[in-house]
Amino acid sequence: MGARNKARKRALDVLFEAEQRRLDPLTVLADRIAQPGTEAALPQYSVELVEGVQAQRARIDEVIATHSHGWTIERMPAVDRELLRIGTWEILFNDDVPDAVAVDEAVELARSLSTDESPGFVNGLLGRLVDLKPTLLA
Repeated sequence: MGARNKARKRALDVLFEAEQRRLDPLTVLADRIAQPGTEAALPQYSVELVEGVQAQRARIDEVIATHSHGWTIERMPAVDRELLRIGTWEILFNDDVPDAVAVDEAVELARSLSTDESPGFVNGLLGRLVDLKPTLLA
């Protein structure tokens, strides 16, 4: 597993934990930085992902809700929801990551952490966002 892949997984862990515990993700992030527990310190890219997703959360959720035909954000599995938020942030707001890499990484995490249908759903939705990116950023 590459460094960025691990960082995405750790960011997903923070976002998922925050949602499950109904806490602010930035508070959970601060706790993980201050007290990493048994794991190594959070990679800087994990911090960047969590902070980026939180800074753009309203726009990210709007984009996901608009383009996930037949699915409300609330109805999605929690892991998928957070993966889509990370992938959407990388596609729309992080020029350092190629769009195809953002999609592939999200699909791989969905494959290992979510339902059997999740990889196809994540791939389809993020792929659509890549296609629509010029209009979404306009």
